[in-house]
This record gives sequence, structure tokens and C-alpha cells, in this order.
Amino acid sequence: MEPKKTVFFSLGVVLVGLGAVGVALPILPTTPFILAAFFCFGKSSKRAEKWIENNKYFGSYINNYKEKKGVPVDVKRNSLIFLWLTLSISAILVNSLIVRLILLIVGICVSTHILLLKTKKRYY
Repeated sequence: MEPKKTVFFSLGVVLVGLGAVGVALPILPTTPFILAAFFCFGKSSKRAEKWIENNKYFGSYINNYKEKKGVPVDVKRNSLIFLWLTLSISAILVNSLIVRLILLIVGICVSTHILLLKTKKRYY
């Protein structure tokens, strides 16, 4: 593999890792990392690009983005519940007003971002 492709592939792997961590940590946004990884894999490895596009966990992020469908309402709801649950637990465990304020600001900003995303319409 040529150096440029190796750099893009390596960056893609790191970005998938960050996206995976972002699923569990509400402070890290999953979608931008996965989309960036898709871009990097597109520049480096068609096999890796196909893998992430068809991945059962991350493929929907890419397909929704490519087709400009938006985010399903249940994903928005679950993201907000998980966000506020983890931020609340963190705020309870921390005995610092500054940290609690930072958690509140992060929660408000991330919630705003999630709510402003286009909602994917479901047709049955």
C-alpha cells in the first residue's frame, strides 16, 4: 500500500475507534467520526469502505447521510436519554460546582445539536 493510502487507512481506523467510543460517551459525537472514517477509507481501501458502509452498527449513519434522510426519532430519543442519564450520574458522583456546570452546558449543547438534526421520516 502506498504511503498516502496507508495514512488515510490508519486515520480511518482511528476514527472508527473514536466513533465506537462515542457510542458510549455522549461527549464524543459518533456520526462525524464515522463519516470521516468513511471518507478516509474511500481514499485508501475499497474493501474497508465497503466494510464500514455495510457494517451493522455504523452503516446506517453512512446511508442516512448519503441519502440525506436524517436521524430516526428513536435514535434521537435514545441518544438524549443516554446523554442525560450519563451526565446526571457524573454530576452526582462529582462534588464540584464548576464540573457540574460544565456537564450542564455540554448536555444543553449536545441536546440542541441532536434536536436540530433532520428527523428521518419512516414510511410503513
